[in-house]
Amino acid sequence: MSTKDSDRDDARAAAIEEALGGIGQRISEAEAASEVCECKQGMFALAATRRQLFGGAGLVAAVGMTGVLPRTGAAKAPPGAVEYPVPADSTKEQGRMMGEDGGYGSRSQFESDVRWANPTRTASFAPLQNGYGVITPSGLHYERHHGGIPTIDPARHRLVLHGLVDRPMKYSLADLKRFPTVSRTYFMECSGTTGSEIMKAREPTVQRTHGLVSTSEWTGVPLSTLLRQTGLKPGAAWVLAEGADAAVMTRSVPIDKCLSDALVVFAQNGEAIRPEQGYPMRLFLPGWEGNISIKWLRRLEVSDKPNYTREETSKYTDLVTKTGKARMFTFTMEAKSVITFPSGDMKLPGAGFYEITGLAWSGRGKIARVEVSTDSGKNWSLAALQDPVLPICQTRFRFPWIWDGTPAVIQSRATDETGYSQPTHQQLIEERGPLESGSLFYHMNAIQSWAIARDGSVKNVHPLG
Repeated sequence: MSTKDSDRDDARAAAIEEALGGIGQRISEAEAASEVCECKQGMFALAATRRQLFGGAGLVAAVGMTGVLPRTGAAKAPPGAVEYPVPADSTKEQGRMMGEDGGYGSRSQFESDVRWANPTRTASFAPLQNGYGVITPSGLHYERHHGGIPTIDPARHRLVLHGLVDRPMKYSLADLKRFPTVSRTYFMECSGTTGSEIMKAREPTVQRTHGLVSTSEWTGVPLSTLLRQTGLKPGAAWVLAEGADAAVMTRSVPIDKCLSDALVVFAQNGEAIRPEQGYPMRLFLPGWEGNISIKWLRRLEVSDKPNYTREETSKYTDLVTKTGKARMFTFTMEAKSVITFPSGDMKLPGAGFYEITGLAWSGRGKIARVEVSTDSGKNWSLAALQDPVLPICQTRFRFPWIWDGTPAVIQSRATDETGYSQPTHQQLIEERGPLESGSLFYHMNAIQSWAIARDGSVKNVHPLG
């Protein structure tokens, strides 16, 4: 590094340190003293005694139980939460007792993030703008359905594995759980994510542009384990995966993928997978488009060729308008990133320090680097990658920025460990041709732009105007 570069970095670090010093509200020692709880005298002198607390009718008198019972039917509480009265001073009232939630925890009534469902109710989008770290809570993981969400009794559900195998097998959920299992943290992305954004900026928020991607810890059995038990006959080259939903969702999977990192999963983020994620079991193909990770998995048929089902011919193929043809079996989700803060429909309160943050991911492996631009791509700087950086998993990146209050366009660009870098819209259009109408532009991983106006408002903008 040259002396000039070092001096510039030192000056930038000093400016950031100064800007950070202005965050928060400075108070006097007297104001701080006024916040000290009087209850420290005698250690919670106003609290009920142990005898009062657990003594029959004295329980209600001691903690005002009737005042803290949940109002589960109240519309005020957001989904996943229960509304409770808020005391004027929480240090002067006993909190509610454990167990009122029935033994399954709910989130705070003051947290309201929810998935956004499209008008046809066939997809719901994760609220990326308010996420922390990389794990998506199971209740906020994106959804995509083709025949609704089936209700399946796990005791009756079976997975059949047959075709070009030596020993056809049938497995119950209990059977699967007897095999050695693995847990892996992977992202999953619908290949239609951002597909409507190729020609112009259409959706206002990062939830609606990029919300069909989520990351979870998935637990299950390697599909290779099951295939070793059944054995494979000569000529085995593909596997037809079939779901138990009303759409009877089917996709063809190359046998090499099935023998490498494919999983049959039954748990997500430490508990059974949710019905909307394929309960009681689903196929999971790391790094590949989400549509092929068949939910509610009921059948795997080994064959010598792909089946060319509806979802891999008329749907989920990449139209190349330059040639009038379509690409088939483009499974891998390429490197992609997006800034989640600040992003569309947000408003910065004024000039000063902000930490630009977002997510990057690649179906080919680990993210090697993320660059951030604050001047519409004219100049790029390296962002910090937050540990852990895992293969085929979203990685959070962070970039300190002092906004001077003038209009700016911010972007991020990801590069994975294979050297592949996220393209621009123009590069994708030059490769595959424009797509003005009709089907989605699948596998659309172009660089996303957010414009920040003088008043701090943030808007989705298209780099081509």
